[in-house]
Amino acid sequence: MKKEKRTRIMVIVAVAAAMLLGIKDGQANSELVKRSKNPKEWVMWGGNYSGNRFSELAQINRQNVSNLKVAWTFSTGVLRGHEGGPLVLGDTMYIHTAFPNKVFAINLEDQSVRWMYEPKQDPSVIAVMCCDTVNRGLAYGDGKILLQQADTTLVALDARTGKVVWKVVNGDPKKGETATNAPLVVKDKIITGISGGEFGVRGHLTAYKLKDGSRAWRAYSTGPDKEMLVDPRKTTHMMKPIGKNSSLRTWEGEQWKLGGGTTWGWYSYDPDVNLLYYGTGNPGTWNPSQRPGDNRWSMTIMARDVDTGMAKWFYQMTPHDEWDYDGVNEMVLADIKVNNKSRKALVHFDRNGFAYVLDRITGELLKADKFDPKVNWSTGVNLTTGRPTVTKKYSTHANGEDVNTEGVCPAALGSKDQQPAAFSPRTSLFYVPTNHVCMNYEPFEIAYVAGQPYVGATLTMFPAPNSHGGMGNFVAWDANTGKIRWSLPEPFSVWSGALATAGDVVFYGTLEGYLKAVDARTGKELYRFKTPSGIIGNINTYTYAGKQYVAVLSGVGGWAGIGMAAGLEGDTDGLGAVGAYRKLSAYTQLGGSLTVFSLP
Repeated sequence: MKKEKRTRIMVIVAVAAAMLLGIKDGQANSELVKRSKNPKEWVMWGGNYSGNRFSELAQINRQNVSNLKVAWTFSTGVLRGHEGGPLVLGDTMYIHTAFPNKVFAINLEDQSVRWMYEPKQDPSVIAVMCCDTVNRGLAYGDGKILLQQADTTLVALDARTGKVVWKVVNGDPKKGETATNAPLVVKDKIITGISGGEFGVRGHLTAYKLKDGSRAWRAYSTGPDKEMLVDPRKTTHMMKPIGKNSSLRTWEGEQWKLGGGTTWGWYSYDPDVNLLYYGTGNPGTWNPSQRPGDNRWSMTIMARDVDTGMAKWFYQMTPHDEWDYDGVNEMVLADIKVNNKSRKALVHFDRNGFAYVLDRITGELLKADKFDPKVNWSTGVNLTTGRPTVTKKYSTHANGEDVNTEGVCPAALGSKDQQPAAFSPRTSLFYVPTNHVCMNYEPFEIAYVAGQPYVGATLTMFPAPNSHGGMGNFVAWDANTGKIRWSLPEPFSVWSGALATAGDVVFYGTLEGYLKAVDARTGKELYRFKTPSGIIGNINTYTYAGKQYVAVLSGVGGWAGIGMAAGLEGDTDGLGAVGAYRKLSAYTQLGGSLTVFSLP
């Protein structure tokens, strides 16, 4: 064979091999997309890439949901807050826990444990976890279960055996960097974030290659353009280019290096435009007088190209945050009517009490309305500038000085925290678990020490005025009109993730431990069951052997329940939340358990 011909054949073989590798990565993505559209399974935190937590299953419906019975239960053996929810793939359910972040694979046929993974982590990481030792869930892709451990180690486990395929360290707990988020698999990448805004951590979002854990890209929330993966001419805010050094210009000196903007919430993805959506957290410190300026790009909704990490558009909700209104809550992607016009929307219920509706392709701000009528820190949002109008009375600093501000609504817990909402395309309503809590807020001067709390404020929380002692509501929200359709008061914050189904049933959980089912159209309660502990987990649904099941993790904790979870319930003020919830122990106790329901 001539040399030229042999070389040509080798090139063709090499190209074919590369194509096959590419196809393999594509197949991994195609598999996940296909499985996310199968209502029999639950393959990612929101059920699908849109994060709408809606299931097409209707075997359980508003006519028969009152007949639900407990089908089976499982104890996790961990007694801290259990946020997030299980994944279901085929005949296996995958469950996670709070620290030490155990993972169980359960055979749905007989509920036996197929395998268990328990990582060995340094317990000192607990001391630098802000608001309980929670973990918000697992991810799946390419035959792997992905776990983001508290110590920032991202682990890929073989879904069949539980054996470690690869692991990579995403941060340094000695600096206060930890992890609580659920990762998201998109294409050939796994997306994950970082926690630690209360320790002066500089936030970032990172993509690792699903195959081997090598880093694909990292985008910081604050700092130089290059490190933030922005193009000052193409990345926009309010439909205009952000310009050079858009973040650096809004911080004094090098405060941006301690700038927070952590990424511990949820991530959504639109495959039609290849954009990834997420929010960034509060700036560091909580004392606003120590960081003059807008503190970009903390408190920001970000849209990025998932292949490169490059930012397409930003929207900052709370410039120069004075109240710890983290912006990490979920982004729900829905094709809906907004102001009676059809839009490809992104809907975000922020801690600051406003429901934001944006065009998810362009970043145009379409609406911003209060979803809790008690919100008083701002009178509204200017849709032209995007800026909130701050009520001077509730500002926590004036003329560069700290102010002890009383009666701010919402509290730092937010009108809603990380507990994800659900959206039903059948009703065009969003179902939102909320907090109905206000606060007194007093900033103070603080110095940065690596690995030590960098908060700079004390606060106390209490039920919103004239709320008859209730600290939560579960509401149905109409994004088209910007109004509440119906609202169900609760004695404590509603800290669970919601679930909407094609059976016109919406499920949510309460801090006392009740799983509740309500009519999606009217809010009428149809069913309730008291689980072994308070619910801060997210309700999921799936089918096995032709039967629909509803599953929820219970285990009181998280910020709202940390008083019990960390043994602080005797402290009337501790961490700004314990005082308001010290009566919770009269209704529930610690516990980590899964409860699964079905019709008889």
